[in-house]
Amino acid sequence: MRKESGGGGAAVVSVPSSLSFHCLDAKPFVATLVLLSLVMAIWQLHPYESLVSSTSCSPRNFSSISRNFSSTPFTHLHRQNLASPSNISSIAAGRINKNLRTFRPYGSAAALFVQMGAYRGGPSTFAIVGLASKPTHVFGKPWFKCEWVPNSNPNAPVRSKAYKMLPDWGFGRVYTVVVVNCTFSIVPNADNAGGRLFLYAYYSPSPRRFEKFVALEEPPGSYNESRFHPPYKYDYLYCGSSLYGNLNAGRIREWMAYHAHFFGPTSHFVFHDAGGVSPAVRAVLEPWVKLGRATVQDIRAQAEYDGYYYNQFLVVNDCLHRYRHAANWTFYFDVDEYIYLPEGRTLEKVLGELSKYTQFTIEQNPMSSALCVRDPSKNYSREWGFEKLVFRNSITRVRRDRKYAIQAKNAFATGVHMSENVIGLTNHKTESLIRYYHYHNSINVLGEPCREFVPMPAKGNVTWYEKIPYVYDDNMKRLADEIKRFEEQTIGHLRSK
Repeated sequence: MRKESGGGGAAVVSVPSSLSFHCLDAKPFVATLVLLSLVMAIWQLHPYESLVSSTSCSPRNFSSISRNFSSTPFTHLHRQNLASPSNISSIAAGRINKNLRTFRPYGSAAALFVQMGAYRGGPSTFAIVGLASKPTHVFGKPWFKCEWVPNSNPNAPVRSKAYKMLPDWGFGRVYTVVVVNCTFSIVPNADNAGGRLFLYAYYSPSPRRFEKFVALEEPPGSYNESRFHPPYKYDYLYCGSSLYGNLNAGRIREWMAYHAHFFGPTSHFVFHDAGGVSPAVRAVLEPWVKLGRATVQDIRAQAEYDGYYYNQFLVVNDCLHRYRHAANWTFYFDVDEYIYLPEGRTLEKVLGELSKYTQFTIEQNPMSSALCVRDPSKNYSREWGFEKLVFRNSITRVRRDRKYAIQAKNAFATGVHMSENVIGLTNHKTESLIRYYHYHNSINVLGEPCREFVPMPAKGNVTWYEKIPYVYDDNMKRLADEIKRFEEQTIGHLRSK
């Protein structure tokens, strides 16, 4: 029906309908279209009867419909198959494609990037250490971009495409470790006014979808170029892997005393508590922390992210970059392993011979963690673990895990057993210079480690235990008294408090 207007000749179209929308005839044309669109959308959400039963179209009822519809989130409409482009066009045309399928996501499987730390690695370079969804990096092509925004001129940011490294490739689980290197063509914060480092993390080769966040902020006056050059604060730094499970506090005590003596007073130890630093373990480490010889990082939050072995690849890379310019050499090994120098060598002399290498690996002496010599005259409960575990596995020509030391200033990423992202050479032939004794599984035995006693073997004889040949090796045993005296002299007064 057409209704003439007496004034300007304008026409308003009234649409006949069984739903009796006669009360809207006086409304503008646009309002009519909006109402029809709303009704069609609501039609899909409610039974047909609920609409035809409505007999009123007063402004009050119209406002109620509008409020209800506007309060419905768009994501909810998407889950009802209304938000897809095909359905939107179908609704506008007054029809629904019943064969159209949509996919309904709930939650998220893994984050695009989980940052643990960000550190300045030199005058013009930064490192950002974190985790990322492993499937994203296996099946996709995510990438990164860096941006430095100076405080002195926020409108003149400097950008740089980042270089990513995946140091645990093949070992990651839901998450894999990513180290992002940002190297700029200028020296950020050269004026020492401060600034912020932004990281752009892209989901795919397309630049349209990304996450942007502040990775690092340098306050005014914080830039000091001299700290990137020797002399460094420490001669030797220990970066420990994740400590987890039920650890024997006595074994931790022995390990710490031994290596504090071994590396000397200009060394520092960094431990990472992934749930293994119990009150008893903390008590034996606390004197060394008070003395400034050790730091315990609380990383228990890493349990939220499923990575390899309590995220130990993440931990060692964070430690590498956090202390990259803190020491001449950084060592990586575990708390059931003891570094040893054969033939009376000194650590300073050994590392002098290896100084032309960026890193060197260390061969192990595998020790039994259960086999001890039977001697009724001894009180085994008073002896330290490495003092009484004196049987070494004598099988040769077997590949065993090696540990390593590295000049961190020449490394960009690292691993548990060595780094593949270094500048310079690596030496694997060091067995005559340095080794380590490995008391595998001894750290998790809470009681007496000696679980099997055998007679003292004759010199050169082999002792068989669980089909493995062992030889008597008392190199570590001979050092026990010296280590105990050192511990008493160094922290005896702190331990008694």
